[in-house]
Formats: sequence, C-alpha cells, structure tokens
Amino acid sequence: MAGATALIAGRGALPAHLARALAASGAPFVIAEVEGFAMDNPDGLPVMRFALERLALLFDHLHENGVTRVVMVGAVTRPRLDPERIDPRTAQLLPRIVPALAQGDDATLRAVIALFEEEGFAVVGAEAVAPDLLPPPGVLTQARPGPADERDAARAVQIVAALGAADVGQGAVVAQGLCLAVEALPGTDAMLAWVAEVAGACRPDPKGARGVVCKAPKPGQDRRVDLPAIGPATVEAAARAGLAGIVVEAGGVLLLDPAETIARADRAGLFLWVRTP
Repeated sequence: MAGATALIAGRGALPAHLARALAASGAPFVIAEVEGFAMDNPDGLPVMRFALERLALLFDHLHENGVTRVVMVGAVTRPRLDPERIDPRTAQLLPRIVPALAQGDDATLRAVIALFEEEGFAVVGAEAVAPDLLPPPGVLTQARPGPADERDAARAVQIVAALGAADVGQGAVVAQGLCLAVEALPGTDAMLAWVAEVAGACRPDPKGARGVVCKAPKPGQDRRVDLPAIGPATVEAAARAGLAGIVVEAGGVLLLDPAETIARADRAGLFLWVRTP
C-alpha cells in the first residue's frame, strides 16, 4: 500500500467525502477515526479507531499500511486524557501535547502536526485530495446580496477576524450592523440555532436587513487543518434563523456537496457569497 493517504477523521461528512474522492481516483487510503468523534459513514467504510493516549501505536499502524500522506479532517474538540490508557511510547510524546491543549485549538493542532511530520508523514489540506471543496469567488446563487447585506458582511468579517485572533471561533451572525451571535466551542449549528430561537428578535427594524452568517479561517492559522466548512445543513440552519445569506472567505472555507448546497439556498431564497478578502 505504498504512498497511501491516511484520513485522521473526526465528526461530520467531510471525511467520507474525501474517502470517496480518493476511491474515485484509485488512490489507496486508510481511515483512522479519533475515538469519541465518530464520522458520518453512510457508505460503511472500514475505520480504525484510535485514542490520543496511544498515538504512537497509530503511527505504527500507518507505517505498516504504507501511509506517506496525512489529512486531518472532521470536527474534534480537545479530549480529556486518561492516564491509565497511555502506553510508554506515547508517554514520551505527551509532554509536547498537554501544554498545547491548555493553549487552545491552534496550538494543539500545531503540536499534533509537528509530531506527524517528525514521523515522516506529509500533512496536507483537504483540498489537496478534493480540490472541488474550495468554491470559486463570487455569488453562487440566484439571490444576490444588496447594499445592506454587503455592509453586514463587512462587519461580520471584522468580528470573525477578532474571534479568530483570540482562538475562539470561525463564524458570526450580523444583522443591521449588530452582532447577533458568534461561534464558540459548540459550533456553527449551535450559533444559528441560537439566532433562530432567541437572537433573531434583536433586529432593530423588523423590515430591515435580515442579516448574514459569515465563516472564515482564523488569521494566521495553519490552513492544512481546521478550515471551516459549510454545506446543505448550514443553508437549512441559516434559513431557520431568518437570514438573507451566507458569506464565506474565498480560498478559506470548504463547500460540501456544492450542487445540493446551492440548490437548497436557491429554494430558500438565500444568497451564497464567496467573498474575496
């Protein structure tokens, strides 16, 4: 299995999407799923589960399967380590991981990437496997943003940049210039649910701009991992929140199932704007 790719998988649909892309190209691959963060697996793909406490054993498994390239994909929150499960070799690695866990997501990812690279694996982004995941710049839908939407988008971009600099989140909702919600650890779905249930009533003018949800990577983050993603479910959640559209940073946000995502946005009357920074 020389030259295989390993998908280090967390929650969501993205790992299976990449697996399909690899299978379609005939490229060999294995899926190593982080224990406790099951990926969406409608195709019943074979999956090996591993715990961070036994990271060294994962490295052995990948080497045995001829893996040379690694893609870290899917949602994973910082796990709690169980000291009783740590094997002796992984114990030698944890002094580099544990301090990073306390510093935030970016620091943790950088530490984990460094360990994989030192083991001889090339760490690449999801777009290296499936280039179609990065949508082209422009408005992809029938609906288009108006001047008020453009102002809300510009304000949301500023807020997301500030959140990202503090390693907090990668999304925000702005309507009529006001920030209705920001993304934190619970994620985009929770943020949009909050707007639908509570914050949507905070719009000063009920007949004014409905608002936008903006997604963008954190400033300075390693874009090989943890790029934000949207898909059909994001459109449904934005529609329930009463928003006018979705704004994502060109080159910095992955688009899952583009045809279905755009079709649902068109049915809901939402715009999808891939905005150039």
